[in-house]
Amino acid sequence: SRSSPFVIHRVLQPEVTPLTADLAAMVLISKKEKRQILEHLFQEGVICVKKDARACRHNEQQLEAIPNLHVMMVLRSLCSKAFVTETFNWQWYYYYLTNEGIDYLRGVLNLPPQVMPSTLTKQRPTRPALAGADQADRGEGKGWGKGKGKGYGKED
Repeated sequence: SRSSPFVIHRVLQPEVTPLTADLAAMVLISKKEKRQILEHLFQEGVICVKKDARACRHNEQQLEAIPNLHVMMVLRSLCSKAFVTETFNWQWYYYYLTNEGIDYLRGVLNLPPQVMPSTLTKQRPTRPALAGADQADRGEGKGWGKGKGKGYGKED
């Protein structure tokens, strides 16, 4: 039999594999999980996320119950709104909270203005800054330093 000149060709679509189906599917994140991620980000001021969408849990202890993909998606959304800055290095994403992000998270988490992330709070020294300055070692140590030997720097 002779084929007709009006042959309908089937359009070939790319094959859908489980890998492409996972990446194309919409990620639904519960409000509870999103709030936990945002609270942790505000508390620390910075967060590290491994580039592994298939990881069943996040690498930080406070967020272990949350899949890594959910953390990645929440932070990607914040990055697109310029609330965090993103640095990618050696298969890890590093997200840093911006000043606009701090204001946004204060509004979302209902926090007072005096609460700041730990990266912006000044650490208190455990001892006074000038304590022990008068008792400084005068090069009499036994290390490999550049001292000139015993008695160097001493006034007779």
